[in-house]
Amino acid sequence: MSADVAAPVLPDGKEEGKEEEVRSPFDPNLPEDPRHSEWIKQSGHATRVAYNYAAYNMTEAERRAAEGEGPILAPGDVLQDEGWANNATVYEWCDEYGDVGPAHPVLEKQLFGSDVHVTTGIDFSGVTSINVVQEGTIRIKPVLSFDDAGLHPVMLANVRLAGYTVPTPVQCYTLPAIFKGHDIVACAQTGSGKTGAFLIPTLSKLMGKAKKLCAPRPNPATFVPDPRNFARAEPLMLIVCPNRELAVQIFNEARRFCYRSMLRPCVVYGGGPRRDQLNQIAKGCDVLIGTPGRLVDFITNEPERLSLCRLKYMIVDEADEMLSPDWEDEFKVIMNGGDQEDGNITYMMFSATFPKAARDLAKEHLANDFVRIRVGRAGSTSTNIEQNVIYVEPSAKRQALLDLLYSRPPARTIVFVNSKRSADELDDYLYNIGMPSTSIHSDRTQREREDAIRSFRIGAVGILVATGVSARGLDIKNVMHVINFDLPNADFGGIEEYTHRIGRTARIGNRGLATSFYCDRNEDLALDLVKTLSETNQPIPDFLQAFVPEGGAAELEFEVDSDFGGDDAEEAAAPVADKLIDVLADNVSKNLAMNTPTAPRFLPGMKPRDPNAQPDQKVVAPAAPAVLEPINPNVPCVSGIDIKGKGKEIEVPIPTVTVTAPSVTAADEDDDW
Repeated sequence: MSADVAAPVLPDGKEEGKEEEVRSPFDPNLPEDPRHSEWIKQSGHATRVAYNYAAYNMTEAERRAAEGEGPILAPGDVLQDEGWANNATVYEWCDEYGDVGPAHPVLEKQLFGSDVHVTTGIDFSGVTSINVVQEGTIRIKPVLSFDDAGLHPVMLANVRLAGYTVPTPVQCYTLPAIFKGHDIVACAQTGSGKTGAFLIPTLSKLMGKAKKLCAPRPNPATFVPDPRNFARAEPLMLIVCPNRELAVQIFNEARRFCYRSMLRPCVVYGGGPRRDQLNQIAKGCDVLIGTPGRLVDFITNEPERLSLCRLKYMIVDEADEMLSPDWEDEFKVIMNGGDQEDGNITYMMFSATFPKAARDLAKEHLANDFVRIRVGRAGSTSTNIEQNVIYVEPSAKRQALLDLLYSRPPARTIVFVNSKRSADELDDYLYNIGMPSTSIHSDRTQREREDAIRSFRIGAVGILVATGVSARGLDIKNVMHVINFDLPNADFGGIEEYTHRIGRTARIGNRGLATSFYCDRNEDLALDLVKTLSETNQPIPDFLQAFVPEGGAAELEFEVDSDFGGDDAEEAAAPVADKLIDVLADNVSKNLAMNTPTAPRFLPGMKPRDPNAQPDQKVVAPAAPAVLEPINPNVPCVSGIDIKGKGKEIEVPIPTVTVTAPSVTAADEDDDW
C-alpha cells in the first residue's frame, strides 16, 4: 500500500509543478476566462455601476447645479433626460404660436439626433416575398410614399427628421385606411413599423384640427401644480399596451411625431409616481399612452382629472396579449370609452400574432366594416433574422452562453429566460464575472426597470437579461443578437412568444441574429419551431430533423388565420410586393443619403441567404470561431458605447426641413369631426 506523497510547498505557498489558476477579479471563487478581458476591452464597457436613485428625485435646477452647468437660462432649455420616464420633455405649445410651432434646436437634437431610436434599414430583400392581404368588405388602395400619403406638413417634416424614407408594407395600408376613418385590425411581423403605422396617420389627422378639438389647457410657462385647481385632461387619442416599457417606448415615439404641433402626449403606468403623472396630464393631454391598471385607476378614481369625453381614437397595441383573460376586466372598462357620448370612436388593434380566439373577442368592439390587414402569415418571423438552434443540456447553459458571447464581436444582446428568479440568477452570474449586464422583470421596482432599459439603450450595459413578457414590444436600436437561454414553454406563450422574443432584433429592414438553447424538455415546442424555421428557410439542426415533414415546407400546416374563408378570403388577397420593391429600391439611395447610423446589412460571420434555396434544403450553420474576431470600428453594432461606460455622443446630421402653414387635405374634408 503506497502512501500519498504531498507535493513540495514553495516559499510563497505555491505547490511545485502545479500551475496557478487565474482567479476572477470580480469574484475570487470563480476562475477568470482568458477570453473575458479581450472581449471587455473590445466592447469598451466599464464595470457596471450602482443605480442612481437620486437622479429620479432631482429637479432640473438641482441637476444642473450638481453637474456644474449653471442656472437654467430659459424655460425652453429645460430637458428631462433622467428620472421618471413620464416626466420626459415634450414640445410645449404656446397660444401665441401660429399654425406651426417654432423649432426648438435643443429638444430637436434630443428627439431626433441621438442614437437611441431605430431608423429604417436598407435591407429590403425579403419584401418580394411579402404578401399583404386585406379581409372584409372594404378595399384600401395603398400609398407607396409618405409624400403621397396626404400627411400634415408638420407630420411630414417629423417623419423626415426621424429618418423614415419610405413606408413599410403595413404602413402602406394603414395610412389610407385611418384617413378614411375605418376600424382596423392589423397583423404584421415584429419590427415591421406597427407603431408608426398608427401614430403617423392618427396624429397627422388630429394636427389639422387641433385648435378645434383640443381641450383647454394652462399656459406651460406659468403652470404650477395645484391639487385644488387644475384643468381636466381630455385626450383625443388613447393607446393601451400590456407593459410599462412598451408604454414608455410608444410615448417617446409620440414625443417625436408631436414635435412642433399643439398635440401634447403623456404616459401613465403602474409603479411610477402617481402624483407626477396626474400633474403631467393636468398640463394638457391630447395623446394618452398607458397600461391597463393605471388607466382604469385614473378613469374610475380620478374622473375630475381625466375624462374620455373627447376621445376620437382608441388603439390597442400587442392586442393578442391585451385580449387575454388576464386583462378582461380592465379591458372592458377602457374599451367602453368612459364618459364618451358621441360614439364616434375609431378602434384599432395591432399585433404580430393574433390567435382566432383573440380575433373573435376583438370583433365585439369593432364596426362591422372594419378592415383587417395581414402582412405575411400571422405569427411569422422576419426573413431578416438569422435563426440558430443549439442543443444544450440545462446544466451547461451558462458556459454555453459565455462561449456564444465570446465567439462573436461585442454587440447589444438580449437574453431571454422563463422566470423572474432565473433572470436574477443569470444577471447575478454575469455581473460577478464582470460582464456588462442588467435585467428586467415584473418584480423589479419601476425605478430599476427604467434605469435598466435606459442603460441598455445608451450602451452603458451591453447585455439585457429579461423575461418574455417584460420585454414584449421593446424597440431598441442596434440589438444585434437575441438569445433564448430558455425557450418558451408550449403551454405558456409557445411559438407566439418565440416570435415576439426574436423580433427584438432586425427592426424595420435591419438584420439580426437569434440563437436558442434547446434541450429535451423543449420537445413540446419542437414541431412549431421546425415550422417557423422552415418557413423562413432557416437551418434545421440534426436533433430536430425527426419533426420535419417528408414533403418539406410544402407539407407545413399553419393555423388558418382568415376570418372569412373560402372564395371570399381568396378574393381578399391584395399583394403589394411588386409595387413596393420598386419604390423601396429607388429609395435605398435616399436612405443612405440621410447619413443616419443604421445596423449593418449582415452581422460579422453572416452571409446572405440564397433566395433560390429550397425550404427543405439542409443548411449547415458556420461553426463559431475559436478566437474572438477583431471588431471593425465602422460596424455600428457597438456604437453608443465608450470606455467610460456612458453613451457615446454621435453627431447625427439632422436634415433641414421647412414647414409651411398647413392646408386642408382631402382626408380632413372626409371626416365628420
